[in-house]
Amino acid sequence: MLREIITYPNKLLRTKSKDVEEFNSELHTLLDDMYETMITASGVGLAAIQIAVPLNVLIINAVNEYDIQDKDDLIEAINPKITHKDGELVYQEGCLSVPGFYEDITRAKHIIVEYFNRFGEKQTMECEDFLAVAWQHEMEHLDGHVFIENLSFTKRQKFEKKWKNKKKSKK
Repeated sequence: MLREIITYPNKLLRTKSKDVEEFNSELHTLLDDMYETMITASGVGLAAIQIAVPLNVLIINAVNEYDIQDKDDLIEAINPKITHKDGELVYQEGCLSVPGFYEDITRAKHIIVEYFNRFGEKQTMECEDFLAVAWQHEMEHLDGHVFIENLSFTKRQKFEKKWKNKKKSKK
């Protein structure tokens, strides 16, 4: 089922998500709904809080080397934790909760993440470059943050002004 993606400055996006305690059919439905919502919105990642569910759940489905977003490559992560990060990478990011805005953000180039899959089985993933960026971006949502908070003061002020004008023009 398609869910509504909440957008900045909705206060729910500032909510720190809680750990999932039960791996059940409700969780499976949430994950399925998140996938449908993300694909329909042309995204590559989605955190549960972006559809107003404050649980430590995220999905990532990056485009493969054939420029296809294959569901077989879907990552479903419950209660993820980054256990290691190193290096530095600047990447232009966008966000389904901040539609139409893209900005260069500095992140760790290489990370190791531990998480559970939909069945409660512990997983470990080591990744770098775009996939590492996507993990860090989605995990920020779980902590109640949006990527624009990483902007310098000046860039953040410019963003807020543009965002306000964009919202006014839609009314």
